[in-house]
Amino acid sequence: MVAITTHPLARVSRTGDDELLSLLLAPRARGTPPREVAASLVASAGGLAALSRASPRELAQHHGITPSSALRIAASFELGRRAASAAACRDLIAHAADLHALLAPRVAGLAQEVFIVVGIDIRNRMLDIVEVARGGLHMVEVHPREVFRPLIRMAAAGGLVAHNHPSGDPTPSPEDIALTRRLRDVGGIVGIPIVDHVVLASGAFCSIADHLGTDL
Repeated sequence: MVAITTHPLARVSRTGDDELLSLLLAPRARGTPPREVAASLVASAGGLAALSRASPRELAQHHGITPSSALRIAASFELGRRAASAAACRDLIAHAADLHALLAPRVAGLAQEVFIVVGIDIRNRMLDIVEVARGGLHMVEVHPREVFRPLIRMAAAGGLVAHNHPSGDPTPSPEDIALTRRLRDVGGIVGIPIVDHVVLASGAFCSIADHLGTDL
């Protein structure tokens, strides 16, 4: 009889959080076992969701986490976010809800505002997603050139922009509305219309185009 052994990678989907995280840690000849280091790391961060937003520098400050392990952990979380975003993406972005479904996994849990540009073709199919700016808790500064540079590069027929409100309230601020009008003016000049500006919050969103209607 031949004994069949299962490689650890074959059962990743059934592996606990601590064990999965321990696979990213550098082997230690002495000291705390990787599984215990991983469990301690998750606990000190306040859970897996909070840990997913830690920077490599923050991760490396924890006992038992080397700089290379910290980079692997941060990279793994970022790949997961991008995979979730890609899975949620529909080829056709017809409504603000489609943009929310696409970008919500990418901004979930962020403590600072980020500004994202999405290029679309003439049939409203997505071309690419580009994060163009990061700010603080209450504001992110964006210049039109940062918005239109990637849209021009991808030969977009139009663009959608979005940013998050870490406060959880998707209501657009006067500054959000002013920026939207400015971007629409510039889009008219360069021939790449800004179709909508969507404010993302925890489980909610607001389309500025719908919010203002013809006043935009």
